[in-house]
Amino acid sequence: MLQQTQVTTVLSYYARFLEKFPTVAALAAAPEDDVLALWAGLGYYSRARNLHKAAKQVVALHGGRFPADVTLLAELPGVGRSTAAAIAAFAYDVIAPILDGNVKRVLARHAGVEGFPGAGPIEKSLWLEAEARVPKRGSDMVAYTQGLMDMGATICSRGDPTCLLCPVAADCAARITGRTNDIPAPRPSKAIPHRRQRYLLAVHGSDVLLIKRPSPGIWGGLWCLPEIGEHDDATNIACHQFGVDTFGATQDLPPFDHTFTHFRLTLCVTRLTVTRLASRCNEPGTLWLARADLPNAALPAPMAKLLAKL
Repeated sequence: MLQQTQVTTVLSYYARFLEKFPTVAALAAAPEDDVLALWAGLGYYSRARNLHKAAKQVVALHGGRFPADVTLLAELPGVGRSTAAAIAAFAYDVIAPILDGNVKRVLARHAGVEGFPGAGPIEKSLWLEAEARVPKRGSDMVAYTQGLMDMGATICSRGDPTCLLCPVAADCAARITGRTNDIPAPRPSKAIPHRRQRYLLAVHGSDVLLIKRPSPGIWGGLWCLPEIGEHDDATNIACHQFGVDTFGATQDLPPFDHTFTHFRLTLCVTRLTVTRLASRCNEPGTLWLARADLPNAALPAPMAKLLAKL
């Protein structure tokens, strides 16, 4: 949950998640829809799907216990080299270096590694620095790893590092040369692409038509309004694809934007009031959901906000 999401946002999600899935076995046995519903609003939904897959592998291949070996941990879905090392260090005192975003900044400044940390050659150099600094004893790994992460989050911050409080300021290359504002280099800027997508909001009594998004992909595995083409006839699609028989007027709702990490999406929604269904479409991946059940459904944040206004 903390990958690409701040602690303050995660806390309430974490508590609800552990209450619902108190063990790895409970998570492994849960339907994907239940997992995604508790994740809705956190974004980066591949993390939730990978977490679910990893739990299943831990139960099936490792007897329900996370392995202590960093290599085996890194083979679990969604667990990369740094996350595997963090699990091994915190759970088993294994000596293994981590390299999350905050730690990259700490090591880049201390060692004077210039360039953008996400670039391949720069990241490789930072891994070498991380490996060179780990403690000699496994019993020191928890304090060292936690301390390193906390330094990056609180002292060696991106904009205004508090060098007077830093325990390694004496030999920090960036501080000595007065380059804490230059190291590490920011991500190279580029224009954010913009996309438009039209959606069908079909309402039948107290029910709303939803479809399950394919996985992988944007909002993969979540329930969303059906996508339609910008110039498609919404009523024709509703009748031929979703069993609508009679309907009232259509209404184009005001478009609104949602910003992802790599692009901006404008959502254009056409609302259709359905008066009668020729047949209740129960095809897999299609659902007429009661509005009262929407708050507990696995919906992406912009869809949840839109439907909450109904």
